[in-house]
Amino acid sequence: MRQLAGERPDGRAGVRELADAIGPPWTRAAAHASYVDTVADRITPWPGEDTAAAVAAATGRADAAPVVAEPFAEWILCGDFPAGRPRWEDAGARFVPDITPYERRKLWLLNGGHSLLAYAGPPRGHATVAEAVADPLCRAWLDEWWDEASAVLAPDSGPAAYRAALLERFANPRIAHALAKIAENGAEKLLTRVVPVLRAARRNGRTPAAALRPIAAWLLYEREGRTGSVRDAACGVLDRLGLPRDPDLVDALVRQADALSRT
Repeated sequence: MRQLAGERPDGRAGVRELADAIGPPWTRAAAHASYVDTVADRITPWPGEDTAAAVAAATGRADAAPVVAEPFAEWILCGDFPAGRPRWEDAGARFVPDITPYERRKLWLLNGGHSLLAYAGPPRGHATVAEAVADPLCRAWLDEWWDEASAVLAPDSGPAAYRAALLERFANPRIAHALAKIAENGAEKLLTRVVPVLRAARRNGRTPAAALRPIAAWLLYEREGRTGSVRDAACGVLDRLGLPRDPDLVDALVRQADALSRT
């Protein structure tokens, strides 16, 4: 699997490292195992306090750990099954020769869009994804981010159709996806959801506002209630994301944070 800086490592390496730590028999098993990469795409917000009561009222059953899920569901797989497998494709699973384009599509368009709204939405009074995407300004920022990310996605992964479906998914008022929950662990999420797109633009000599806006919004989120200059905060954010303290990049991030703070 080809990997961009900031993306998650190949899962095979993790399995083999664990096997090595356990002992030689496991090392041999891991070396001869067949590995299958998957992308599971379905929005499942953290359940609210009233979710269990709603399930009980609707079904008459007590569920201590209910999960709310959207109607949309997609499961994509790539790999070999030497011992055979069930006919998962009969239930809608898709088998592809390379999982990477679909993984990036989900990370950058769905997850990256979520992170943008998680940091840019609350200052405008929004608490959920559905509220934020209904805001014309947030929607414009989302479109600009999607344009930037789509430019470095493989065309055969279908980014245009995926974006159209995402708008309907994000706007679903029955999926109360809390922005505060999405905002947790910002650095870890932005490293895979946003940074690769920014790096791709920078390699082409560009520093687009659309790729900086989620990072700038996170900067303001992290800086809330703190003192110190925005420039110092920008340098700290770039350090945490493994990005260079290039003067042009720092200036652009400061400008974007300033623009967001005035909206």
